[in-house]
Amino acid sequence: MVSSGTVSGAQVAGVAERTRPGAAERARDGFTRAWRPVALLAACVAAWWAITALELVEPYQVPSPGKTFDVLTGKWGYIWHHTWVTTYETLLGFAIATAVGILAAVVMVYSATVEKTLYPVLLFAQVIPKIAIAPLFVVWLGFGMGPKILVAVLIAFFPVVIAMVTGLKAVDPEMLELSATMGAPPMKTFMKIRFPASLPYLFSGLKVAVTLAVTGAVVGEFVGANEGLGYVILQANGNLDTPMLFAGLVVMSAIGVILFVLVELAEALLLPWHASRRSAAVTTSY
Repeated sequence: MVSSGTVSGAQVAGVAERTRPGAAERARDGFTRAWRPVALLAACVAAWWAITALELVEPYQVPSPGKTFDVLTGKWGYIWHHTWVTTYETLLGFAIATAVGILAAVVMVYSATVEKTLYPVLLFAQVIPKIAIAPLFVVWLGFGMGPKILVAVLIAFFPVVIAMVTGLKAVDPEMLELSATMGAPPMKTFMKIRFPASLPYLFSGLKVAVTLAVTGAVVGEFVGANEGLGYVILQANGNLDTPMLFAGLVVMSAIGVILFVLVELAEALLLPWHASRRSAAVTTSY
């Protein structure tokens, strides 16, 4: 006869519960996850250096890593100013796309009429090349940050809304039926069941959207701007200043990687209960 009470994971046949990892184990796990991409990046830089050192290409076509690094350090104040402009446009566009995307997804899930009406329009807007309509934004909004932020919003919006709609629809129907049976109001059902269950899907969309927002901001700067990394890259290309061009590309890539990692860290902090975060805590023995 089994006594009443809570059964731990270690008492379930075939399941072994691991202890909470300490600081040393977490650091070791982090190193294990990081060394492969770091090694690949180092190999790419080494190949870049070898190609330029062996003069397989002309210096005006591909500068050496040393010259690119000299530009990054020697003109850091100039690059930092334009980096901050692009980062600000990216973050604001990403924030707006996230807020509007979540709201649109909620409305679409709770209204079949809105979903059938809005979904084709969203798809149509997504397939339009943003570089083709960006000049219109410059005509409408001028040469300030407005057009760049709008392009970032349009590019980042679609992954957010699609991921959120998928997450809200992926809720277990039995949970919704149980909530309705117990008399929970719709808002409480949404806050306690639907929204938490959709967060893993939402963060998947956010990680895609935040990198696309960087691209959107730079694309907007290509069309018409007097500051930002897109402006730096265009000026360097026009002057055949490939070290500055590569420096701008390196910084732009770094922004995307850093923002992606920040979203992933936020996911780890907000979703410790999700299966993907608990997989290291429980192992099966069969």
